Amino acid sequence: MGKREIGQLGIIDLIVSILIAELVAISIEDMDKSLFQTIIPLTLLGGLEILLAYISIKSRTFRRIFGGKPSLIICNGKVNYKEMVRQRYSMDDLLLSLRQNEIKDLNEIEYAFLEPNGKLSIFKYNLFRIRSSYPMPIILDGEVNKKTLEFLKKEQTWLEQELEKKGLSIADIFYAFYKNKRIFFIKKNEI
Repeated sequence: MGKREIGQLGIIDLIVSILIAELVAISIEDMDKSLFQTIIPLTLLGGLEILLAYISIKSRTFRRIFGGKPSLIICNGKVNYKEMVRQRYSMDDLLLSLRQNEIKDLNEIEYAFLEPNGKLSIFKYNLFRIRSSYPMPIILDGEVNKKTLEFLKKEQTWLEQELEKKGLSIADIFYAFYKNKRIFFIKKNEI
């Protein structure tokens, strides 16, 4: 499971951890069974964990289903109550996270995202409270993010045309985001 903390375990990691603990407890209780009856299932679970982690890295859909996606809780300084209700995230939870990040006032925050691991990522306003545009991911892992295009009121053909101007196609891009009316990208051959 790598170096992740317990609070950052995904659903699959948590299930595998519980199953491993249960298998070890069963083998300790029943001393008459062979040690191989414990080692083989533990090895299979470890292999399954590694396989699912690999699939998670390669498949964005798999990652979203089992890991979740970030939720925009504060946008342009305004609290998104509908999203908070949908995520079962109370105002007390929000205020607690703000205090933990040494923020005294909601008016200091331009954007806040509730991450899949339960932590709140906070972006404060700049010094002069000038509204900045948030970098919106258009292409993630080589796949077009249709929700971002909808938000920007753009079509996929627009994106393809913009990339064509630079001699690229969607297949060439690993990650791209839109900020200040420009597209920034990382090509697959650059990683």
